Amino acid sequence: MRRWISLLVLTLLIGSAGIVCAESSPGTASTTSKPRVTLRFVSWKPDHARVWDEVFADFTRAHPRISVARELAPHSSTAYHDLLTQKLKNRDATVDVFFIDVIWVPEFAAAGWARPLDDKFSTSIRQDFLPAAIEVGRYDTHYYGVPSRIDAGLLYYRQDLLAKYGFAAPTTWPELIRQAETILAGEQQTNPMLQGYSAQFKQYEGLVCNMLEFVEGHGGSLLRPDGAGSTLSSPDALAAVQFVRDRVIGRLTSRAALTYQEPEALSLFLQGHAIFHRNWPYAWELANNQTRSMIAGQVGVAPLPGFSPGRTAAALGGWLYGISAYSQHADEAWTLIEFLSSQAVQKKFSREAGIAPSREALFSDPEVLARSPQLRNQRAVLHAATPRPRSPVYPAISHLLQRYFSRALAVEGLNLAQEAAITDAHIDRLLALTKGAP
Repeated sequence: MRRWISLLVLTLLIGSAGIVCAESSPGTASTTSKPRVTLRFVSWKPDHARVWDEVFADFTRAHPRISVARELAPHSSTAYHDLLTQKLKNRDATVDVFFIDVIWVPEFAAAGWARPLDDKFSTSIRQDFLPAAIEVGRYDTHYYGVPSRIDAGLLYYRQDLLAKYGFAAPTTWPELIRQAETILAGEQQTNPMLQGYSAQFKQYEGLVCNMLEFVEGHGGSLLRPDGAGSTLSSPDALAAVQFVRDRVIGRLTSRAALTYQEPEALSLFLQGHAIFHRNWPYAWELANNQTRSMIAGQVGVAPLPGFSPGRTAAALGGWLYGISAYSQHADEAWTLIEFLSSQAVQKKFSREAGIAPSREALFSDPEVLARSPQLRNQRAVLHAATPRPRSPVYPAISHLLQRYFSRALAVEGLNLAQEAAITDAHIDRLLALTKGAP
């Protein structure tokens, strides 16, 4: 930093020869003090704007030399990815800090867009986070992301309705179907708009997460264990997709669910129009918020079902903080990330925004658990969650998965086995391109 300042001063002196310098005026900062820095943080529009505003205000008070300008991107992770990668492809030096979806780390690392953080994100710091949250930020031998939040798919349900009909939270998908059908029949007269299930089935990344949970819950997988081949044509994977197609879409939920991302699916649940709902941990706070939810106080949460007792599957999600390889303020960027990922700030996010923390200690913090008791049971789910395929070409793989799953659910009469085989072949060709890569 000192060398950088010296070079800056020398440049200014050379470029301003013969001109009276403003720095010599009384009361202005000396040339030896650190200059003010504005960091540009590319983010999405937050669900809890007040909490984020307060956190950034706290950061500015703690670090008055550093200000943060936020560029708000679309809420959709796919649209956010497209905007951010375009900036990084153009080596946009105005981008300093950004969120990285856990599935983007191999891509960003291989492309050279994200700065390795090994020199700052030391072993002693990493050990305070959930192992899964740390692992998704690593590519090859380097760490490129600091955990912001860790997510896993969860099943939310109308606790009052299940209790009314004598049900406990279902542990298998067939059991969920039976419960939903019983409740729908019993509530038809009083709530004709009620649906059995609400989830994310639009053609975007969330669809991959939802369908991964069905496929894994049936004993299948998206790729072979060695990651070298696609397995959508396996009997278990095909059976899982067939189940969603025949028993969920258009039956437990309307076909409008084919257009739902998280906000639309959650809104249906909050309005009291769904018995079961699949979402990430953040939905707990919203579902129990008296000003935003019509079912506050009537919501339960459990692990997602599988297709046999004892088997469950949840997609691993979450976001990491990363530093652009082209940032001219890497030290200040780390200062911001260190603050945002601190225990105090994660505790605030957890208590006031319902965001599952990525720091181990907060899962046993009495103040956090008093506000978010559901975290007691979520730790095991987060530890066991299934990551999506880790590959530098994952965006292209995801595009193929999205297209396959969307067509499988939306196109009536589609030959699933044939469509799966075609998609397997396309994904295998992509994977072959990265054979031998770390």
